[in-house]
Amino acid sequence: MTTVPSAGGAVDLAVVGLGPAGRALAHRAAARGLDVVAIDPHPHRPWRATYAAWVDEVPGWLGDDVWRARIPRPRVHGVWERALDRTYGIFDNAALRRRLDLSAVRVISGSAGIPAPSALTPTAVAPSSLTPTAVTLRDGTRIDARRVIDARGVRPDPALAEQTAFGVVVPGDVAAPALGGGDAWFMDWRRDNAADNGAPPSFLYAMPLGDGTVLLEETCLVGRPGLPLGELRRRLIARLSARDVAIPADVTIERVRFPVQAPRRIGSVPSFGARAGLMHPGTGYSVAASLSATDAVVDALVCGVDPGRPLWPWSARAVRRLRETGLSALLSLDPAATAAFFDAFFALPTARQRGFLSGRTDVTATAAAMWSLFRAVDPATRRTLLCAGIRTGQS
Repeated sequence: MTTVPSAGGAVDLAVVGLGPAGRALAHRAAARGLDVVAIDPHPHRPWRATYAAWVDEVPGWLGDDVWRARIPRPRVHGVWERALDRTYGIFDNAALRRRLDLSAVRVISGSAGIPAPSALTPTAVAPSSLTPTAVTLRDGTRIDARRVIDARGVRPDPALAEQTAFGVVVPGDVAAPALGGGDAWFMDWRRDNAADNGAPPSFLYAMPLGDGTVLLEETCLVGRPGLPLGELRRRLIARLSARDVAIPADVTIERVRFPVQAPRRIGSVPSFGARAGLMHPGTGYSVAASLSATDAVVDALVCGVDPGRPLWPWSARAVRRLRETGLSALLSLDPAATAAFFDAFFALPTARQRGFLSGRTDVTATAAAMWSLFRAVDPATRRTLLCAGIRTGQS
């Protein structure tokens, strides 16, 4: 077995997984002077997913050059059309990676896992691949660290609610009829996608990508399981056809499937990013929350404190519980009531919308948004919300 050496014995931090969350953690920890090793099977592979956030969610240290496109007033369409008074941004993945520079981090290409028998001596006992103070790779290499943090994301799991989507990237002039004279659709719930009556709903997410192209994506917000990609592809083609959009033959395709819930923590290794439950259970967004939480975790590491403490104070746990109630309601919502439900939500003042969609520790703002929505919806939807609260309280 090979051990990665460090001048002082164990390194200060080993980060496992180099998606946006893990890369941000490694970058900011190294900038604070910690000795950091980062492990990923393909650390230099470009990120292919489309990452986005409300611009006011991201920390100031990130800078303004990480956006591929910014949409000052994205639109939504439930029963009615509405423009939102909040700027939405699409990340430039290459620029984001450059900003999260790892030149001060030792990057190792590899996967945590039990070594193959050939990597062990005949009398060796196969170690656990991750412990709070060591990472063992499949080739037998061991990295000793004062802290190990698992940032490998979350894999699809039948027990977890998930978001699915199927999208195409087309030239702006091709996409124009689908946009209806605007720049973007944050959510378009109109039923011109040939969905069967009573079937789980999906919406059109249409965003400019800053290079003259537009992502047109049919999205299942949450499901257990989410709508199959084949069904979403069928709906997208039907919707675009109804709007006189001819999809070119050579388009780039985006396929999306990820849990909006984190699995119950197993083992003693601290986690970060989506794996730590930093995704919003009602929307699936996690990148901005992870970026915003990075410095608090680094502060804890510098001070020798459990990095889980700044991630989950009582207020964050309470907000999480409230948003899980929202997830339960979305999973139970009558498909025919979906458009009106989102009409009611996006009719709330921007501060109320932000209270539910963003931040992780403002219990008052989250509860106020949910109460305002409860008062605004019809009696049948109120019953759904009440039942969701009861289910969440009993789980």
